[in-house]
Amino acid sequence: AITAGDLHFCHTREMTTRLKKNRKKRGHVSAGHGRIGKHRKHPAGRGNAGGQHHNRIMMDKYHPGYFGKVGDRYFHRTNNQYFRPAINLERLWTLVSEQTLAAYKSRPEASKAPVIDVTRSGYYKVLGTGVLPQVPVIVRARFFSKRAEQKIKEAGGACELVA
Repeated sequence: AITAGDLHFCHTREMTTRLKKNRKKRGHVSAGHGRIGKHRKHPAGRGNAGGQHHNRIMMDKYHPGYFGKVGDRYFHRTNNQYFRPAINLERLWTLVSEQTLAAYKSRPEASKAPVIDVTRSGYYKVLGTGVLPQVPVIVRARFFSKRAEQKIKEAGGACELVA
């Protein structure tokens, strides 16, 4: 049995020889690895070798789709044209001060609706997640999702597209 004392004096990471399983196999010629097959170094090749040849069954079974290509290539893709930071409706009123919202909530019948230009805050698209306060508001943005446009209009506001 291993005692705390045995472990205390073991400076290397290897197990003590006398505790290893192969001590029991001393004197038995093949040491549990069989006479015919033999215990050789890397009989099927190292690592992922033979994935399309002799180890194909394993690759097909456990890693389907590992080999080959999929999809179209896009040469010299520049992401500038896909730059479209978005903001949700629930965060729309954070772009103006709290006093502004309070002022317009207190007098909703006022003739002028507040204008929130999201492009000035670095956003291009307005998305429809969240609840919008029932205050008419004019929102300026480059893009609107269908739900955002619908919710803004339901609140009595308007969507203004900016180039």
